[in-house]
Order: sequence, then structure tokens, then C-alpha cells
Amino acid sequence: MQIGVFGLGRMGANIVRRLMRAQHECVVFNRTPDKVRQLEGEGAIAAASLAQFVHLLAKPRVVWVMLPAGDVTEQAIAALAEKLEPGDIVIDGGNSYYKDDVRRAKLINAKGINYIDVGTSGGVWGLERGYCLMIGGKPEIVNYLDPIFKSLAPGIGDIPKTPGREHLSSTAEMGYLHCGSHGAGHFVKMVHNGVEYALMQAYAEGFDIFRSANSQELTEDYRYDLNMADISEVWRRGSVVGSWLLDLTAMALAENPTLSNYSGYVQDSGEGRWTIMAAIEEAVPADVLSAALYTRFRSRQEHTFAEKILSAMRYKFGGHVEQHS
Repeated sequence: MQIGVFGLGRMGANIVRRLMRAQHECVVFNRTPDKVRQLEGEGAIAAASLAQFVHLLAKPRVVWVMLPAGDVTEQAIAALAEKLEPGDIVIDGGNSYYKDDVRRAKLINAKGINYIDVGTSGGVWGLERGYCLMIGGKPEIVNYLDPIFKSLAPGIGDIPKTPGREHLSSTAEMGYLHCGSHGAGHFVKMVHNGVEYALMQAYAEGFDIFRSANSQELTEDYRYDLNMADISEVWRRGSVVGSWLLDLTAMALAENPTLSNYSGYVQDSGEGRWTIMAAIEEAVPADVLSAALYTRFRSRQEHTFAEKILSAMRYKFGGHVEQHS
């Protein structure tokens, strides 16, 4: 299947590579031409301008936009809508706010252009591991794009089937799911990231307690010499708290037990805030998720070892280098 990818950052470029591995034809465009040239050298079809990008795509055109949420994505989709034709498809695979999806879908659907929102999880590891995809849009368009989603998703792999799902039919066990109408994909991804904040915070606080227990300033009851790299590793082996986030924490601690290479300044990508906003609008208590978000705000004023753990996890799964604002 042919697909155009607009936006070749950490995830966009690897999405192209994974699709090409599955024998899909990729036309690529980016505002910085060096990234276009690099992927052209790997087999993609390069476009030097947005007009050429659209021209190189066969009808019905399929365009995956992989840009930062907000004005950049808004402008890109608006520019595409001026050049695309009825029957073409725009996919927003970034981390857009789900209410923006609903609005955009109405605008470009009025021109006969189809809109799909895809919450994409996998970070810099997605090329090898595959991407967990949460999809919103019209069922018939999602079905048409199934070869793309199937190629990007992890597939069943060696994960055992969940007991009780033997007679259920769903693409969920393949790692991608049509969640509902426009905005549903990014809504599910938004809450996914809110939960991610809370999971990361739980690990971070636990390891901060270990670090403090090693302090010689405490009473004799807490003068331990705990090896946090080994603790994170033993937890990976059969523990009920095992997870990919713990795997990444273990990796970071093995590389540098003090995490001195991390500042402890922790950004938030936006979805955590949006998740809390949704909880408020729905009158749903979200105590843990809220506390995890507020901790990230606090980290920009004072840093603890817990925040270094958070920074390490963000770098390991997403390549996020924390920047002071």
C-alpha cells in the first residue's frame, strides 16, 4: 500500500522504516530536507515541497501526519486540506487533543476528505517492537487502512492469550484497535498517558525511598546499602510490578546508579493535563493521576532522585531530553 508521511522526527522516521520493511511504498516530506534525504537513501520516495508530496501520491491519497500537537499539526492539516481531494485520507498520528480531532474532522469531512486520529505508543523503540495504535474515525476508512495498522502494530508475538478471550474477535491482541468515532483514538491515548504518568511516579517514589534508606544521616534502622540497579532487575523477574517501564528503569540504573546524567527536571507532554481536565468534566476522581502531574510541575523548581528516575524513563522510552524552560 502507498502512504505519505509528513513529519520525520524520532517516531515519524521510524514509522516510515517499519512500513517499508513491510513492503509499503512511502512518500516522505519534512520541513528539514536532511531527514528527507536520509530516508530517500533507505528507499523512500522524497518530496521537496508539500505540493510535490501530494502530487506523488496515488488516489485515494493516504497521508500520515506525525508532528507535535498544537499549532504545527493544525497548520499542516489545514495546508493539506487545501491540496487534497474528496476521497483522500488524513491520519493524525501525533498526540493531538481529542477535541481538536472532532473539530478538524468536521472541517475536512465537509470537503469530502476523510480524517482518522491514531494515538501512537511505542516511542523510539517502535521500529523493532511495533507501535500500539488507538484509532478513531469511520469504520469503513479504518478497515481500508488495516494493512497499514497491521504492519505498524507489534502483532501477537509471544504474549500468551488472555484467559477468557478465546472466543472474542478483535484486533486488540495484534496491538491496534478501532476505539470509536473521531477523537476516540486520541482520547484513549490521552488517558493512556495519564496512567503512564502515575505508573512512572510510583516507581520513582519507590526508588527514592530506597535511596533515602541508604543515607547515613538516618537512624540505624535505615542505614542500608541497597543496590537499586539489582533491585530493579530482580523485580523484572516474576514480580507482580514488572513492566516495560521497569525494564527501562533497570536499564538506566545499570548504566549509572546515581543517575547523575539526568537533571530531574521533568516535562509533561500535554496529555496528562488533558486527562485531568476530562476527569474534572466527567466528575471522576483521579487522585493518583493528578498527583503525578503536579509532581512534574514541582520538579521544575526542585529536583529529587525520584525526578531523576522520571527523567531517565522518559529518555529511555521516548528519547525525551529534558529542557529547562
